[in-house]
Amino acid sequence: MVVNPGEITTVAPVDGTAQVFAEVLAGVVKADQVPLDSHFFDDLGANSLVMAQFCARVRKRGDLPAVSMRDIYGHPTIRSLATALAEAPDAGPVPARPAEPPPPPGSTARYVLCGILQFLVFALYCLAAGIATAEGYAWISGGDGVLSVYLRSLIFGGALFLAVCTLPVMAKWVLVGRWKETEFPVWGLAYVRFWTVKALLHANPMILFTGNPLYVLYLRALGARIGPGVTILSHSVPVCTDLLTVGAGTVIRKDALFLGYRAHAGRIRTGPVTLGRDVFVGEKTVLDIGTSIGDGGQLGHSSALYDGASVPAGQRWHGSPARPTDVDHIRVPATRCGTPRRAGYALAALLQTLLVYVPLGIGGAFLVMDLVPALDPLLEPNAKERASAAFYTEALALSVALFVGSVVLGLVTVTVLPRLLNLTLKADRIYPLYGFHYSVQRAIARMTNIKFFKWLCGDSSYIVPYLRSIGYDLSHVEQTGSNFGTEVSHETPYLATVGSGTMVADGLSILNAEYSSTSFRISRVAIGPRNFLGNHIAYPVGGRTGDNCLLATKVLVPLDGELREGVGLLGSPPFEIPRTVERDTRFDHLREGGELRRRLSGKNRFNARSMALFLFLRWLHWFLLTLLGFAAVDLYGGQSALGGLLLGGYLMAGLAVTVGYWALVERVITRFRPLTPRLCSIYDPYFWWHERLWKVPDEHLAVFNGTPFKSLIWRLLGVRIGRRVFDDGCYITERTLVAIGTDTTLGHHSKVQAHSQEDGTFKSDHIVIGDGCTIGAGALVHYGVSMGEGAVLGADAFLMKGEEMPAGAHWGGNPAVALRRA
Repeated sequence: MVVNPGEITTVAPVDGTAQVFAEVLAGVVKADQVPLDSHFFDDLGANSLVMAQFCARVRKRGDLPAVSMRDIYGHPTIRSLATALAEAPDAGPVPARPAEPPPPPGSTARYVLCGILQFLVFALYCLAAGIATAEGYAWISGGDGVLSVYLRSLIFGGALFLAVCTLPVMAKWVLVGRWKETEFPVWGLAYVRFWTVKALLHANPMILFTGNPLYVLYLRALGARIGPGVTILSHSVPVCTDLLTVGAGTVIRKDALFLGYRAHAGRIRTGPVTLGRDVFVGEKTVLDIGTSIGDGGQLGHSSALYDGASVPAGQRWHGSPARPTDVDHIRVPATRCGTPRRAGYALAALLQTLLVYVPLGIGGAFLVMDLVPALDPLLEPNAKERASAAFYTEALALSVALFVGSVVLGLVTVTVLPRLLNLTLKADRIYPLYGFHYSVQRAIARMTNIKFFKWLCGDSSYIVPYLRSIGYDLSHVEQTGSNFGTEVSHETPYLATVGSGTMVADGLSILNAEYSSTSFRISRVAIGPRNFLGNHIAYPVGGRTGDNCLLATKVLVPLDGELREGVGLLGSPPFEIPRTVERDTRFDHLREGGELRRRLSGKNRFNARSMALFLFLRWLHWFLLTLLGFAAVDLYGGQSALGGLLLGGYLMAGLAVTVGYWALVERVITRFRPLTPRLCSIYDPYFWWHERLWKVPDEHLAVFNGTPFKSLIWRLLGVRIGRRVFDDGCYITERTLVAIGTDTTLGHHSKVQAHSQEDGTFKSDHIVIGDGCTIGAGALVHYGVSMGEGAVLGADAFLMKGEEMPAGAHWGGNPAVALRRA
């Protein structure tokens, strides 16, 4: 037989590489040998965690090509994997990035000084708010009758509202001037100015006007160059506004990040974000500094642009990192929506706020305190009354009444009023923006997305009746006790359908409203039966998934191609993976028959106790703040000079009490012991107890973003954290399973999640982040991960479970791989 010489040079290296791959995999799965044609998942029973360990071992070998999880899923045998890597271009599209040196050690003295300055800024803000409130209360109390109280509340409330709105604008121009492309270290004076402006912007009531032309005008006042007809629905406030350019007719969907800065290796880098005319930016997207989208360009949902990437004019891109696609994300025809309509809508919203909401909020509270005689002993007690049991009994009764009343009133509001408003909207009908129907749709979204009830009922059987009560179509429910997590959002609940047997983790956003720059339309979103949806998924109208699909964490839901059924999807853009693996089926016997009924009944009882416990703990927190407030009012005694200081002190003391209270609650639940890695069924009592930890509120932690106090709180909660860590807004789910090194940088809206739940299986493991690491904005780090010293994880990246990042590596993408250098 004659053999072509070219075949010899191709086959031999492939066979040699395959043999070495087999030896490495055999060591991982602890087998004597691995057949070259055995399927990783079907034949060997491996899973993504095992294969991530295999990839990590391969990367440590200098004689083997690097392997990613995308390669594993695309070529699920040793022979096909070796062949595919051998057939790849020798040089690759671009060379890999060199390892980055770890950042130099920070200065502890600067770190402490920065914290002191930040505390002084916060204290000054609280004291100013306290003085203004005390003076306003004293003036309003001089009113005679309801009309007089309303007018005084209107004047004072309007002045206070305008002052709070204009303060960030003044601070920005005084402290910074115009933002320019620059770089400065954290914990310095330049950073204190940056943080002050950022904190004031995030505490600004103008955030409530996102989706309103008023918000666009506000960004212009801050220096942003924004053209006419722009619609911004995202609550993520850009900080470096002078570096933001948005062309006419552009639409930016909610949960998009376009901050104008990047936190990297202990430094803040500012840079431009440039969007042309008629651009579309999808939901759950990240626009890093130096990125741009040309006129008519589109960036799809669950996508990212970074490292100076640019979408050419007229092109449509999606993915993380983004790449060209044929999908058109603007599916709503344009309508007439001119400047008069936008101006009228903005003016009406402003007048409604100033004439209705603000006076009722301020004057209503005063009238309750002034006109209800039962409150007199609480607001103006003498020394004898303060020491009596009757005083505390009345305070207790008041706090219970207010708490129960607010819960009942809130439940009635979210279940009844939106249904009445929904009668004015029709599915699949095109409406112009900034009109009556637009206001109704936004009111429905705000009321039905109240987090309290989803937080209370989520991760239990009780979330199903709640979602049904607000309008979800859940078909015939196969109750699992964990059908939905605590974070589920939508544009309208009345057009959301979830099939039977589907389970949803936290962070699902149902995009059943579509927008152009002039119009919107609400349509039904149907998620098929027997699906499992991971964390942080944006599911749009027309998503091309059907029955029995696994949608992995942060996956981009496809809008084109054939209907996917019976498969798993991972990544952005997505690729197919096995729907399930052997490890996730080991507990299937607990999910059927009498065993399921018995264990589900036990889980329901445990979850009901958890809900009752946290209602009690919420009330107790409310009661403590009420007592603290009464103490401040008592000391105030009508002395306006002292009252401002007391009310300002109350704001700071209330925050300190909140932090300490919920930290103590969490540590008591864990019995002051660290968690241990687990692999168990969701019907295991351990999992029910673990779920209880997820109900500990943590909204108050956002106040401490970007300050040294955030690290102190993490340490209080059990995180093993090093010195001088810069946390710009990270969320850590299992605190005691996480270790973070010294001088590490945690980006805005990043997440460190030490657990996973797929169908009926729960898994958790340690996460180790080394010294000097950087986690980009919007990135997610999964369980079982280790990051070497100085490693960098890019914006919006998804670092999958079990991955090991070498020291100095720079990874990015979804799923994350070693980035290449242009």
